[in-house]
Amino acid sequence: MALLKLAFAAAASYAIYHYAKRKGEHRQRAAFADGEATGGPVEVRNAGPAAMRSDPPEWDKVDEASDESFPASDPPSIPRAT
Repeated sequence: MALLKLAFAAAASYAIYHYAKRKGEHRQRAAFADGEATGGPVEVRNAGPAAMRSDPPEWDKVDEASDESFPASDPPSIPRAT
């Protein structure tokens, strides 16, 4: 029984070590262009299509206002042309 506890403690220690080591590595986020990721506990992307990994097919002032207001709960007050 003591050997089983020792094996479990070793496995848990290795998992914690591996997780802590991985947190320090640079990871590229899907929505971020190269060099856009910020440090800190919450990563925030700059507004605009230049800060995105992929270029949107079209981009207008409503899209820009919406992107700049994120993560606000209210949509931008610019009416979309139909």
